[in-house]
Amino acid sequence: MGKYVLKRFGAALLSLFIIITLIFCLLRLMPLEGYLGPNVDKLSEEVIHAKLAAKGLDKPVPVQLFNFYRNLARGDLGKSWIYRENVDIVKIIKPKIKISAKLGAMAMALSLIVGIPLGATMARSKGKWPDKLGTGFIVFLQAAPSAVYFLFIQMYATKGTGLPMLYNDSKPVSWILPIISLALPSIANYGMWMRRYMVDQMNQDYVKLARAKGVSNKAVMMKHVFRNAFVPMVQTIPSSLLFTIMGSLYVESIYSVPGMGGLLIDVIQRQDNTMVQALVLIFASVGIIGLFLGDILMVLVDPRISLTGKEESR
Repeated sequence: MGKYVLKRFGAALLSLFIIITLIFCLLRLMPLEGYLGPNVDKLSEEVIHAKLAAKGLDKPVPVQLFNFYRNLARGDLGKSWIYRENVDIVKIIKPKIKISAKLGAMAMALSLIVGIPLGATMARSKGKWPDKLGTGFIVFLQAAPSAVYFLFIQMYATKGTGLPMLYNDSKPVSWILPIISLALPSIANYGMWMRRYMVDQMNQDYVKLARAKGVSNKAVMMKHVFRNAFVPMVQTIPSSLLFTIMGSLYVESIYSVPGMGGLLIDVIQRQDNTMVQALVLIFASVGIIGLFLGDILMVLVDPRISLTGKEESR
């Protein structure tokens, strides 16, 4: 187990290193506006050189990259140069992470509570009206652009229920629509895959044998079908959880949620390259950590998975 975890952890670190290094190098090819502000064309060559030297940008890229990783090891993501001039990036994102984490955790809980039972109900009533209604709901959410039903929820749910249209941290009632919007894609995803895995298990020989022995349908569904179908679902939960906690770019924008998603869009528009670099690092770390935790959790849930030999590389 320890060898397996170390191998997965090493692969995750290598992937993160490659992603961050590529982003770092690509951002160094961007125009100077991303480092010195939009009025760089009005500055003299001497001023530009002095500003670049003060920010360490006059050094070769390998030296800049080494300094970046050295500072990163100390927990220093750098300073914002445009979004909030000369302010530590950690101080900027800290309150925003709390907001995104709060809404994301509630949205993830809602998606698990609704999505998994939805898929299980559809599988148990395969071909009947609950299955058809659930399938239509899932197909709509996955086929229609998310922007369409997000705007639909914001415009018409506020009129029909009187809920606030925009987020207000001091009014929990204003959190309801952003949470529902964040949860809907995950609800559809969990419902679809749970139904598929359960239907696959229902056609296995061991299920037919259990029914032939007189085991009740409820016992077969809960003790065998649901339990075995949930194993492959476990792998996706950590990554979905972390991404939902980090906040949706579009949802946070339309509801004016001052979280991580809206921040990324803002700094890209303002061409604050150091902020973009830091946020890409955070989002990439979230994705890789989610995949790593999914692998480990799947092994813990299902002891049948071997950690050695050929089966080690799934």
